[in-house]
Amino acid sequence: MISMRIPLPVIKCSPKIGLLLIATIIPSCNSLKRVGENEVLITKNTILTNGDKMVDEAIESLIIQKPNTTLLGYPMRLNLYNLAKVNPDSSFNSWLYKKKNRKQHLVNLLSEKQVNRLGESFVVKGLSEWLKKIGEPPSTLDTLLTEKTLERLSAYYRSKGYFNNNTSFKIDSLNKKQRIALDYEIKLGQPFIIDSVFHKIPSKAIDSIYKLVKAKSYVKTGQQFDIENFNKERERLTSIFRNNGVWNFQESAISYNVISDTTKLGDDPMMDIELNIDNLKKRSENSITTSAYKVFKFDRINIYTDYLFDANGGQLKFERFGDYTIFYRDKLRFKPETLTDAVFFSKDSVYRDLDRIRTYRQISSLNVFKYPSISFVEDSTNTNLTANIYLSERPKYSFSTNLDVTQSNIQTVGLAFSPSLQARNIFKGAENLSLSGRLNVGSSRDPTIIDNRFFNILEFGGDLNLDFPRIWLPFINTKKIIPNYMLPRTRATLGANFQQNIGLDKETFNAVLGYNWTPSEFKKNAVELLNVQFVRNVNSNRFFNVYRNTFDKLDAIADNFETVPSLSGSYDPDGNLTIPSGTTDFIDAILNRTVTSTPEQYIDVFRIKERQIRLTEDNLIFANNYTFNKNNRKGPTDNNFYQFRFKFESAGNLLSALSYIVPFDKNADNNLLIFDVPYSQYVKTEFDYVKYWNTSKANVLAFRSFFGIAVPYGNSDNIPFVRSFFAGGSNDNRAWRPYSLGPGRTNAINDFNEANLKIALSLEYRFPIVGSFKGALFADAGNIWNVLDNVDDPEATFKGLGSLKDIALGTGFGIRYDFTYFVLRGDLGFKTYNPAEENSKRWFRDYNFGHSVLQIGINYPF
Repeated sequence: MISMRIPLPVIKCSPKIGLLLIATIIPSCNSLKRVGENEVLITKNTILTNGDKMVDEAIESLIIQKPNTTLLGYPMRLNLYNLAKVNPDSSFNSWLYKKKNRKQHLVNLLSEKQVNRLGESFVVKGLSEWLKKIGEPPSTLDTLLTEKTLERLSAYYRSKGYFNNNTSFKIDSLNKKQRIALDYEIKLGQPFIIDSVFHKIPSKAIDSIYKLVKAKSYVKTGQQFDIENFNKERERLTSIFRNNGVWNFQESAISYNVISDTTKLGDDPMMDIELNIDNLKKRSENSITTSAYKVFKFDRINIYTDYLFDANGGQLKFERFGDYTIFYRDKLRFKPETLTDAVFFSKDSVYRDLDRIRTYRQISSLNVFKYPSISFVEDSTNTNLTANIYLSERPKYSFSTNLDVTQSNIQTVGLAFSPSLQARNIFKGAENLSLSGRLNVGSSRDPTIIDNRFFNILEFGGDLNLDFPRIWLPFINTKKIIPNYMLPRTRATLGANFQQNIGLDKETFNAVLGYNWTPSEFKKNAVELLNVQFVRNVNSNRFFNVYRNTFDKLDAIADNFETVPSLSGSYDPDGNLTIPSGTTDFIDAILNRTVTSTPEQYIDVFRIKERQIRLTEDNLIFANNYTFNKNNRKGPTDNNFYQFRFKFESAGNLLSALSYIVPFDKNADNNLLIFDVPYSQYVKTEFDYVKYWNTSKANVLAFRSFFGIAVPYGNSDNIPFVRSFFAGGSNDNRAWRPYSLGPGRTNAINDFNEANLKIALSLEYRFPIVGSFKGALFADAGNIWNVLDNVDDPEATFKGLGSLKDIALGTGFGIRYDFTYFVLRGDLGFKTYNPAEENSKRWFRDYNFGHSVLQIGINYPF
């Protein structure tokens, strides 16, 4: 046997003693390890304008040489880079030939080729390359790059009107070995001011439009010269011209001339600006011709429903519908109105770029065509346009399947199969019908499940969904209220879901008729005119098997009654209540007062019985709701925005009104019944606000606030479980697990704690660590309470502003990995203020790793 030692990168760091390898090695590394003898490390950059320190990320981004990045003040990426070997190949060769027969032994054991590959392996070479990739080389001073930075800074301030600025730099040695700070000094001088603005526009059409809109120009007399205002004005004018008939206007036609001499500094440096808008330039093979811009109107609008047909040859048929001509092959498979409603051009209307964009959006949203193509052709008069809209159909039917392996707190392993079938344009009005199913089989170790098979739990269901591109209301024309450019849609859904050996074996049926429309890319509206949900608990006798915390509390009370003769049959040999007969007999004995109990015991048993009834009774929810969303985010990379969501829901009012006309049955509590089930009646509202601040190029501060309340009335004295609020979890207060916080200052007395009032606040600071790894520091505050319902526990109910002292606080940190399309997130939360503890022990009682909570999530929590 031949023993080998492969050389790894040598870490030349001063030794330290610690608990973790990273904590002992990396912090002690020498930041100057890769800094040459005649080089200096840049640790700080400062920009000074007229002697004043400038703090502006946009200006700081002009600096070419930046200090090495730090994590909480520590240059981690620099030290990772320093861990890599400079020349791993030579280190391997030195080791290989250090002993006379080492290479020959390796060749005998492996082969010549494998020994060579060993030198190129990840252990020898790849690790160093990886450390260099995720690390960061030392930022050393290069005066040539410093001079280029001065040129950038000078050009920037010239663009702001300081044409005679002077720049220089100064090196501060900081009295530290081979470390410096750079000061970039700019003397601005006097800014140039716009004295007057002239314009030169040969096109009469452009000139007339410009005169109507020049009052709102970004370039105005008396302003300091700023190139940004000129760029904004070019964009503004281009948009105006292209939305007022000049379909072929080119932004490059707009230019500005500075009439004043900016090379000389006077006591009052004023400048005159001339706006030039040239004629249209057309390039041919041998020459460039110019012509005046003109306003165009639509003369013909053609819609081709078989875009690829011409490639196969043949003659198209056509049909005229209003101002439109629709071309098709063999048979027109769409209602003409469906096609023309998606087009925002009309005969004799002036061309608008906005109508072109809306046409693209509307056709794409139909989900029956591939991305459309639109072209425009001028006629011989150069005043009329023909619009040609080319469409290519998606397949009539599409089928897809998903197979997943799952794991959860109720199953050790599970298999999920989800098939889906979609049929497009089923009624020739771009209506899309989808049928989706789901089947999940799992293995559970729950001892209360009698089924001994490996896959002993089952869940299956399906949904039928029909959506079409308009607001459907009988006998009501909604086009004037919600025009087509708002992308109106109607959605009708039927669904069912069944469970076996899962919880109480729920059977759920739902039906939804909803509408949504989007007035702009920043606003969305959704209305569910009808949202019906029926929940049937098939196996309610399993309540105490499923809700173990509730059973443990009842069983603890029952321990005091084991010697009562009338209850002797309610216990098993171990002295625990049997389920369900023993629990039922004991509760009945306490509530019917056939045995003597203390007032506290009676109240506790009464509350347990009340919760059992609430969670095991069938639910019928007949609701309608409205949701409004607004945000000002300009794109996925915009990290300086807000978003707001408001939702209002009402349930049971229609049925309550019908009860005055149609006599409904009643139960013992005088509640009205539909199919022997009391329907729910409540109002519910939610407010959700999120705000992002871009504190630097890569660092973000994010804030979220949420308030929700649901109030039962009429036919209900509580809110259905599926419509209640809960606290804790990866997207809520991360120091508590889902359903384990609250209500109020109770200490998670139930298995699934929920209530009808919720307040939540979160603040999170996000920053890069290395490569695709990101970090976060967060604080989550909030809780849930019962209010205006049938819960009378003073520790769980909201009594006013004094109850705000029961708001829980969790803090912690997180590590995230950005996969570009999604983010994998791990957050570690610590209970900082726990309202369930005694007043004197609420702060930092369990603030340690032993009581921390690890939350795993996909994407950011808000």
